[in-house]
Amino acid sequence: FLALLAGLATAARAEETLPATLAGFAALPALTLALPPADAPRDALVSGKFAAGPTRVDAPMSVIGDTGPAQGSRPTGIAFPFIGQPVQGFSGLAMTPAADGSVYVLTDNGFGTKANSSDALLVFHRVALDWATGKVALKQAIYLRDPDRILPFRIVNDGSEARYLTGADLDPESIQVIGDSVWIGEELGPWLIRATLDGRVTGIFATTIDGKPIKSPDNPALSIPAAPVKDWQSARSGGFEGMGLNPETGMLWALLEKPLVGEDGKPAGNLLPLLEFDPRTGGWTGKRLSFPLGAGAASIGDLNFIDGHRALVIERDNGEGDAAQACPEGKPAPDCYPVPAKVKRIVLIDIAKADAEGRVARLASIDLLAIADPDGKGAAAMGGHEGGAEGKSFSFPFVTIENVMKVDDSHILVINDNNLPFSTGRSPDRAADNEVLLLSVPELLSTGIGG
Repeated sequence: FLALLAGLATAARAEETLPATLAGFAALPALTLALPPADAPRDALVSGKFAAGPTRVDAPMSVIGDTGPAQGSRPTGIAFPFIGQPVQGFSGLAMTPAADGSVYVLTDNGFGTKANSSDALLVFHRVALDWATGKVALKQAIYLRDPDRILPFRIVNDGSEARYLTGADLDPESIQVIGDSVWIGEELGPWLIRATLDGRVTGIFATTIDGKPIKSPDNPALSIPAAPVKDWQSARSGGFEGMGLNPETGMLWALLEKPLVGEDGKPAGNLLPLLEFDPRTGGWTGKRLSFPLGAGAASIGDLNFIDGHRALVIERDNGEGDAAQACPEGKPAPDCYPVPAKVKRIVLIDIAKADAEGRVARLASIDLLAIADPDGKGAAAMGGHEGGAEGKSFSFPFVTIENVMKVDDSHILVINDNNLPFSTGRSPDRAADNEVLLLSVPELLSTGIGG
């Protein structure tokens, strides 16, 4: 009986919500575009030609983005196809900064799916954050390419010399830098990708669990018809959304965004596989843990270690927008959110405290929908609508929050993926910016030290 009480007490502490304070705010405007490399195919000069649906659209800025039927198909105020390549869609942060102190941030596959992103070039950036001005400076764009034909399947730009990669080839979602190599966790395979710091692919590594291959329904090795479990086991858009680098062991730990699928093709349970990979040997070690999703969460957004056994994980639901702007009775309308955000958390986990079944320990969390903002640093972003029962507060109600990393013993970075031009979050009719938060969370980061 005493052991049972002790177990219950431990579980209660594991779900404790700790405070977070907004210490800095910066933003990159939603409509931030860049010219593709000079040696890229001319097709890349206009991107998003296939993002409007099954029909190709060539006329630039002729289609207004909308949020899709799940969010009421509200117009977002930004038109595409774009002249140039969008910088949007930040989906991963490398815990190791560049030599000049800038941060490596990964852009995802473009417009959300393999089918609609064949003219979106894959890229990661070095960015500098200025908390005094609230600006995000783009220092360098590094485009992924495969001139040495490392990828074992045909790519969109297969016949070109540089062979720049697109969102129809890979869907990059997580990134780490180890020495002169960049490691990317990917969703279409799912695979791990190794590249040089200037973007040249040098390796691709298929996923296995317990020695068995794991594929997604978008893996190019599959053919129609393909059946869940038998042919594919990772949900569509359910691959390596998080991939952390353990600073003590040098191992990568890759975390699937969603649980593996059951016979019906739907997620089976609430456990997400967390797999150890040795970048020195280029192979999975066979060590497997799992991350248990918390109440109301549908998926994870990122994973980054803060020491040799503790890591930060973003978990989230599929809602967007402040609950105060929810549509009455959930009926969609242009000026409200039919499915507002309810679960946007950062969870501190401990892989050394996994239970007998391999479930990592959840030590504590912070609520991204209830961030203290005593100095009003986020007031402009929220349109001056800050408030709350205990003073000023700040909310981060975006559908996809996909970037977290430790800055120091008191602070973390958090960035959303704004899904240009399809997601909102701040205002029902305005496309979301790439927002960057500096959060003061000393209590969170000190939880479990020495454990």
